[in-house]
Amino acid sequence: MMSKGSLYFKFKALYIKSASWEYWPIWLVYFPLSFYYVYLSIKARSFFFFSAANPSIETGGMFFESKWSIFQLIPQEYFPPTILINTDNDTYQISEKMRAANISFPVIAKPDRGERGWCVKKINSVSELINYKQSVNIPFLIQTYINLPVELSIFYYRNPQSKNGSVTSVTFKKLLAVTGNGRSTIEELIKKDNRAFLQFNRLKKENEINFDVILKDGEEKLLVPYGNHVLGTTFLNYNHIIDPELNAAIDQISKRIPGFYYGRYDLRCASIEELKKGINISILELNGASAEPAHIYNPGFSFFKAQLVLIRHYKMLYQAAIANKKKGAVFMSYRSFWNTRNLEKVLKQKINVL
Repeated sequence: MMSKGSLYFKFKALYIKSASWEYWPIWLVYFPLSFYYVYLSIKARSFFFFSAANPSIETGGMFFESKWSIFQLIPQEYFPPTILINTDNDTYQISEKMRAANISFPVIAKPDRGERGWCVKKINSVSELINYKQSVNIPFLIQTYINLPVELSIFYYRNPQSKNGSVTSVTFKKLLAVTGNGRSTIEELIKKDNRAFLQFNRLKKENEINFDVILKDGEEKLLVPYGNHVLGTTFLNYNHIIDPELNAAIDQISKRIPGFYYGRYDLRCASIEELKKGINISILELNGASAEPAHIYNPGFSFFKAQLVLIRHYKMLYQAAIANKKKGAVFMSYRSFWNTRNLEKVLKQKINVL
């Protein structure tokens, strides 16, 4: 029998998610856009035109692409030390790989193939790493945890026929945290904050936070150390920082990545000023055709306006794909699409509960 407490949690979570479209299921958010996608597919004569947008990335970066393969395309000075761990690597081999790459704890672990924060976890010790490996049971990445103060998502587009590209979206990621008042426990603070409340059960299950601690007045407690929207991060519209200097810095990096024209950088940097100078940048991930201009998830952003932004970016996706096709790129076939989807399904079935 369901307890009154669990019913309360379910109804409150449902209310929070219903009241703000940023929490709606992805299929619902993209449903209006699907009609435009069909139109573009008819024009391209393929429902899989997206695969040619970034010819150097599997499926163009729409789904099931290897993060490790993408990192091999990025100039090494722009991303943190990262290694690939295969399922047959034992503890000694993992330790040797970490030592050779100069990686020490804490680290970020995440599946080589996965999206939207799926199975991403901060690891603080060898024992935690062993548990993670046994749980995911698939190839994954270990990446040095970057503690630079500013975390951003930056969307970039360049028409393959053009010399230069531009930044079309910038999102500041405010990591999930609660602030003390000198009276309430962390658990009470979480339950009072809608965004944190949605993460309550997951945080309880992970058992990494002492929920009984009372924070001092003004003291902040970080709850999730990485910037994923599905894990509670607040996405803030930072398009006001887009200027010629930022465009030039991101364009310079992007043109050094072969076959990349459309996608989003998730990165950390020391400051906005240094980002615009192209220094002290650490790219945590590069997403291709499936990437979103994440500023649309700014709390209060109009759903209608978000649809217009997405339409604009789908048009860019189409333009990049068609231009690359004219240069010899090939659209993914129907058979290849379903084979890749089936491989993705098999991989996700191997995951145990974290």
